[in-house]
Amino acid sequence: MQVNFHEMDIGNYSSKLLENAVNEFSKLPGIGKKTALRLVLHLLRQEEEDVEIFGNTIIKLRKEIKHCTICHNISETDICSICSDTYRDHRTICIVENIKDIMAIEATRQYNGVYHVLGGIISPMDGIGPSDLNINSLLEKVKQDKVDEIIFALSTTMEGDTTNFYIYRKLNNLPVKISIIARGVSIGDELEYADEITLGRSIVNRSEFSDVFSK
Repeated sequence: MQVNFHEMDIGNYSSKLLENAVNEFSKLPGIGKKTALRLVLHLLRQEEEDVEIFGNTIIKLRKEIKHCTICHNISETDICSICSDTYRDHRTICIVENIKDIMAIEATRQYNGVYHVLGGIISPMDGIGPSDLNINSLLEKVKQDKVDEIIFALSTTMEGDTTNFYIYRKLNNLPVKISIIARGVSIGDELEYADEITLGRSIVNRSEFSDVFSK
């Protein structure tokens, strides 16, 4: 059975259940109280079965999602589909900030290596230091496995460059090529917002990190 509701002003909630739902939705990034109210009212207009499917999907996601034990990518299994793909180049590792960057690079179809997800970038202003990121597991991976190349594909921001340089210094004495995506991605841009063609060319035309840093 569908339920119809008329729009109401924020603060004049007719139900505590409605108010609680709006408050929870407004905790999502980029969602204010007015948008949260529209979303909640939209759900109330749907069939009860559809709303249950929506809610159960979110609960199932939170309970069953895992992080790949090799690259820290989000996965349904202990090892993600990329790391378990024998056709990919496991000797080339692309370092990214999060899963959104993996999705952006995969969409270019210009990269066939594997990834390592840091889970963020060094940002003292936000209280994020090297110990808060998946850096040690990367170092161990390079030391233990046969890795030919590490590609930095972090956002072209001050924080991204700081993270690149920190990892570079940790890896500099190891027998591995260290490169960085070409700066076809504008300075200050986040990787996920780059168009596929520009990002693809940046991957293909990557250069030695030491050469870029010395300029």
